[in-house]
Amino acid sequence: MDTTHHTYILASKRRGALFVGTAQDLLDCVQEHKANMVEGVTSLYAINQLVYFERFNNAGHALIRESEIRQLPRCLKLRLIEKHNPDWDDLYDYIAELEQAPGQASA
Repeated sequence: MDTTHHTYILASKRRGALFVGTAQDLLDCVQEHKANMVEGVTSLYAINQLVYFERFNNAGHALIRESEIRQLPRCLKLRLIEKHNPDWDDLYDYIAELEQAPGQASA
């Protein structure tokens, strides 16, 4: 049974260090990054602001997209973020509100 999966980009700050990943539960995943519960580069460089995400109906598509984004040159990753989130807002609160609002359509 397929569920919603996400490909996402975290940043340390505007145009700072980036991390690309996938998650089934994006809210929990980002929350773990914010709490420095994920060891490695994200906790070392405080990469915990959700600046971009995409939703997929299955894990395979999310993983393919993660690989595509990881292979992009940094300048194209920045362009992707700035096209959809020009102010580099942390989107965590935005998606948390969407998840809590019953009957809301996904962004």
